[in-house]
Amino acid sequence: MVVEERMYTLQTGKVPEFLKLYQEEGMALQTRHLPAMVGYYFTEIGTLNMIVHMWAYDDLKHRTECRAQMMADPDWQAYVKKTQPLVLHQETRILNPAPFFKAKLEALVKSGK
Repeated sequence: MVVEERMYTLQTGKVPEFLKLYQEEGMALQTRHLPAMVGYYFTEIGTLNMIVHMWAYDDLKHRTECRAQMMADPDWQAYVKKTQPLVLHQETRILNPAPFFKAKLEALVKSGK
């Protein structure tokens, strides 16, 4: 299992707009294609105007397949056009769970389904 961490730095003051748009449109579209949201956050201390979200996948192949399906969805494409003007910078990391956390992550993913 791997976790993808996606970080978006938004224009100053645009976090509430981004979160509202995601809650009203994006979340349903994204969860239609991606298997397990591990978390969805915004920053309050440190680098401000950031959205951080994490998704668990069985492996990198699973991630590639899920994201390809999502990117091909016309509804997702329309949603992304609405959010792109709010985003200044994007960064993505693939995280491997520590050996002692792998079973807990798998349990969290299963309980969330």
